[in-house]
Amino acid sequence: MDPSKIAFVFPGQGAQYAGMGRELSGRHPAAARVFEEADRALGFDLSRLCFEGPDSELQLTVNTQPAILTVSTAVLRVIQEAGIEPDFVAGHSLGEYSALVAAGGLDFAAAVRAVRLRGRFMQEAVPLGEGAMAAILGLDADAVARVCADAADGDVVAPANFNSPLQTVIAGHRVAVERAARRAREAGAKRAIPLPVSAPFHSSLMRPAEQRLAAELDALVFTDLSAPLVTNVDAGFVTTGDDARDALKRQPSRPVRWTETVRLLLDAGVETFVEIGPGTALTRLVRSIAKSVTMLNAEDASSIDRVLAALPHRPHRPRDGGPAGRPSHPDDGRG
Repeated sequence: MDPSKIAFVFPGQGAQYAGMGRELSGRHPAAARVFEEADRALGFDLSRLCFEGPDSELQLTVNTQPAILTVSTAVLRVIQEAGIEPDFVAGHSLGEYSALVAAGGLDFAAAVRAVRLRGRFMQEAVPLGEGAMAAILGLDADAVARVCADAADGDVVAPANFNSPLQTVIAGHRVAVERAARRAREAGAKRAIPLPVSAPFHSSLMRPAEQRLAAELDALVFTDLSAPLVTNVDAGFVTTGDDARDALKRQPSRPVRWTETVRLLLDAGVETFVEIGPGTALTRLVRSIAKSVTMLNAEDASSIDRVLAALPHRPHRPRDGGPAGRPSHPDDGRG
């Protein structure tokens, strides 16, 4: 087993903050070009929203998703420019799109347009106020699943993000999520924290969004990957564009299997994880799953410098090659 294997992992919704990417864009032309491309692709000034806010606009799902993808890709391009490429890629929910861009499976401009639509479809799938999510801390995943089944009572509530062995996010109808949170505390959970979200992401209530998004994804060109991707829905490797598209089409209504994702990468010989994009939520989650791994994060110029210093002389994989055979804030990376 090669101890030098590296995985790039990318955060999802919840990692955003006003000011992200501003310094990086000013210092690195490769990052500035990504922000310019996003602005052109979307037809509005997304870069200004990332750099200046306001938070009230940045927090809207329809804006959050392309903003995080853009910042993650800007960081990625600076690292790639230095000749560092991953052996494997993965992303938490929205982050799977960033991972696909990293592996050359999806063009960035197409991805940023797709995730803006994804955000809109997910927001519109459930009337405002009817859905909810909560983070259950201190119970194992099987216990959380049992609590949800007991609390459903004809409504929808189920695990949505298997983030770590003792952190599971649940989603569904608000009344059912509230019942499940109470029962989780009664069952011994340390905390059951309602999340400030506008929709029950990764629950069956997202199926209308899933159907709308599928048509958009079918219209996009996906190509085979330069590094294997671990998908959220199956926690398995894919290397073809068609398989990557299929996984994205099934993702909105199914749980994020992050614990399994990390364990699969560990089994594949990954000993260094690099979180690429805003925040450090995945850094904390990975460390809670595997304390002995090397965990780096890159979100601004100084943290990129640390990554480049830690990973010297990493050979560059050709971009046209074929496939190669904030406690953690519980709301981070949820959508």
